[in-house]
Amino acid sequence: MMFIETVIENIKVTDFILKISAATIAGLLIGLEREYKGKSAGLKTNTLVAIGAAVFVIISLQYEHQFGVDATRVLSQVVVGIGFLGAGVILQKENKIKGLTTAATIWCSAAAGCLAATGLYIELAVLSILVVLINLIFGYVDSHIEKKVKK
Repeated sequence: MMFIETVIENIKVTDFILKISAATIAGLLIGLEREYKGKSAGLKTNTLVAIGAAVFVIISLQYEHQFGVDATRVLSQVVVGIGFLGAGVILQKENKIKGLTTAATIWCSAAAGCLAATGLYIELAVLSILVVLINLIFGYVDSHIEKKVKK
């Protein structure tokens, strides 16, 4: 009996490591683009948001099985909590609003953590790639349009 319990515990630990690693990689990829552009929430912030969201979801899923806790409540609270964090990076200066993309990116990093925690790795990869591509491509398009408008 002890052997089976050890195997089950090792599987749980391996599953946790896999999910946290996936969240970390996604957060790093998303944050790398923000860091490269010198944004207020870069590599560390996006990585920590993805990891934190993953941990909260993993905990809720564990308790869902043990005690019947509703895991969707934790997911919704992650969304709300990250909304407050994102609001902290939004600034208004001289009739210009700055930080909206960074706030949205932080939200996407939290979503990446949630996907990793639920084992939706293909969806996680698609989300991460889309977030990076959207920030890269539309960041370039935005700056190009702003230059033309200023002329």
